[in-house]
Amino acid sequence: MPPISPSAAHPFRDPARARLRPAGARTGALLAVALAAGLLTAPGQAHAAQPRVHDVQGGTRVSPFDGEQVTDVPGIVTAVRAFGSSRGFWVQDPEPDRDPATSEGVFVFTGSKTPGLAPGDSVLVSGTVGEYYPGGEQAGLQSVTQISKAAWTVVSRGNELPAAFRLDAASVPNRYAPEPGGSIEPLPLRPHRYALDRYESLEGMRAQVTDAPVVGPSSEYNELWVTADPHENPTERGGTLYGSYRDQNGARLKVASLIPFAERPFPRADVGDALAGTTAGPLDYDQFGGYELQATELGALDAGGLERETTRAQRADELSVATYNVENLSPADPRTKFDRLAEALVHNLASPDIVALEEVQDNTGPEDDGVVGADETLRRLTEAVTAAGGPEYAWRQIDPADGEDGGQPGGNIRVAFLYNPERVSFPDAAGGDATTPVTPVRDGGEVRLSANPGRIDPLNPAWEDSRKPLAAEFRFRGRPVFVVAGHFNSKGGDQALDSRFQPPARSSEIQRTAQAAAVSAWVKSLLAADRKARIVVAGDLNDFGFSPALRTLTEHGTLTDQVSRLPRDERYGYVYNGNSQALDHILTSRAVRRADYDIVHINAEFADQASDHDPQVLRFRP
Repeated sequence: MPPISPSAAHPFRDPARARLRPAGARTGALLAVALAAGLLTAPGQAHAAQPRVHDVQGGTRVSPFDGEQVTDVPGIVTAVRAFGSSRGFWVQDPEPDRDPATSEGVFVFTGSKTPGLAPGDSVLVSGTVGEYYPGGEQAGLQSVTQISKAAWTVVSRGNELPAAFRLDAASVPNRYAPEPGGSIEPLPLRPHRYALDRYESLEGMRAQVTDAPVVGPSSEYNELWVTADPHENPTERGGTLYGSYRDQNGARLKVASLIPFAERPFPRADVGDALAGTTAGPLDYDQFGGYELQATELGALDAGGLERETTRAQRADELSVATYNVENLSPADPRTKFDRLAEALVHNLASPDIVALEEVQDNTGPEDDGVVGADETLRRLTEAVTAAGGPEYAWRQIDPADGEDGGQPGGNIRVAFLYNPERVSFPDAAGGDATTPVTPVRDGGEVRLSANPGRIDPLNPAWEDSRKPLAAEFRFRGRPVFVVAGHFNSKGGDQALDSRFQPPARSSEIQRTAQAAAVSAWVKSLLAADRKARIVVAGDLNDFGFSPALRTLTEHGTLTDQVSRLPRDERYGYVYNGNSQALDHILTSRAVRRADYDIVHINAEFADQASDHDPQVLRFRP
C-alpha cells in the first residue's frame, strides 16, 4: 500500500480552508520564542499602520498578524482559483522589501464565493489573517498564511504581473530543512540554506521552473511532480532517487493547474518526460504533497519515450520467484485490470515459477459483508494469465479472520502464492489457518513445515491490523525451496518529509521493525534446523533498504536484500511525491547463490498504471 493514501473525498485535492487556527496560547508561545530571539517586536509596536504583504507574512512560518484584522493591504492579483470549496485569489506586492525571508505573496480565501477578479487587477485587501493547516493542525504539516473574511477594492486593472522567482539548482539549497528536534515554525527562515525555507519564503508568490523534468507521473487528480534540479540524485530512467533519510530531494515540486481544462487539458506525463519552456504560477502548499506550483502558465509536454521493461525468461535449470503488489485486487475491479496484470506476469515477467502476491482482496472486495474467501479473485487472475498465453497457475493462500488484516475496510487483503505446477511442486501439509503458527520440523533427514502453507507467528502483536506473512515449501527438481510472502504495515500516520516537525517522526516504523524481527526469528529457526536451507523472503515490506526494519532482516548476514546489490540509481520500484524509492524487496539466505535479480519497471513511473508498484523477479539455481 502507499505510504499515505490520498483521500477520495476531495476531488480537487482542495479541502476547504475554513479551519483556521485561532490566535491563542499556542500562537502566543510561538511569538514569545520569536520575541526572545529578537526576531520580532511586540504586537502593536512592530505592526505598520497599513501593513504590506511582506509584513503580513513575516520572517517565520507564522504571521506576526495571526488572528488580527488588516486593512487595505495592497497587491496585484496574480492568479484566481475559481473552482472547488477553496476559492480565492493570490495577491503579490510589486514593491518588495529587501528581506529574502519575507514572502511578497499571500492567498485571499473567499470560500465558495468566486472572487470576480482577474490577474493584473491592483487591489486593496482587508480581512483576518490566519494560518490554515491542510489536513488539520494535528496532521503535522506546514501552515499557509492567508487572509479570510475578506473585502477588497479594485484600484486599477491590466497591470503587469510581478516577475516569477526562478527555481533551479542555484536557488534551491541542497539541504532540506533545519532539524531542531521539534517544530520549525518559530525559527527564522533561511532561504539560502534550506529548501523548505526557500519555498516558505515564496509562499503565495509567483515562481517558475524552466524545462522541468517530470519525476512523478500525472495522477488522477491532475497533478504531477517535477524537479528544479535534474542532477539531484537521478535514477537511470529520469526520476529522483530517495536513497536515505538525508536525501529528501528538496528540488522536487508538485505542479497543478489553474488553467481551465477546456482550454488546456492537463498533460498525461510519465517520469522521463519534461514540461518544456516555462511553468509558472503562485506557490501554494497542499496536504497531499507539500509545496505546489499552481500553474497559470504550463510548459508543453516533451515526451521522453519511457518504455515498460521486460525481463528475460528463466532458463530450464533456474527457478524464478517474483513478487507483485496487485493493489487491492478483487472481482469488483474491471476485467481490464485482471488482463493487464496477467499480461505483465506472462510477458514482462516471463511467467515466473512462483509469484508472491500482495493486496489480494476477498471475493466481494471492499464490501464489508463478512466474506473472507478469495478463490474468485484468484480464479479470475489465473484465468486471465492462461488467456494471455501463460501457464495454468495454481494458488495457495490462507483466509484471514474478518477485519483483522488491515487495508481497505471490508477488503480483507492478504498475501497469496501462484505457482506453475509444470515447473514446481507443492507438498501440501494440512493445519494452516488464520491463527496457527507454522514451524519448521525435522522429518527424518529433511526439514519440512508443520503446515504448508502456514502463517508466521500470526498471534504476535506485531501483526495487529496488518497482513500476516505466509510461508510455503516448494520443490524444484526435487529440491526444497522455502518462500515467505510478506506485506508489512503501511506508513500511514508518519509525519511527512515536509512536516513542520523536523526531523519528521516515523511512528509506523516501530511496528514494521517488530514485524521484521518476527520474520527474522522464524528464518533463524529454519536455518537452525537446516543451515543450508534455501529461503526467499519476498513482498511489499513498506520500507527502505536503509530502514531499521530491513536492517533487522539483514543483520549478521541472515538474509541478503537483493535491492542492495543493484547499482544505486536502479534501487526503486515505487514513486511517491516525486521520490523514486524501494518498498518491495526480495531477500535470500546464503544458500541462494549467484542470484539474478531484476526490478521490472512497468507501473510506478507511468501515468497509466495497473498497480502503483513495480514487480520484481529473482532467478537462481537451487
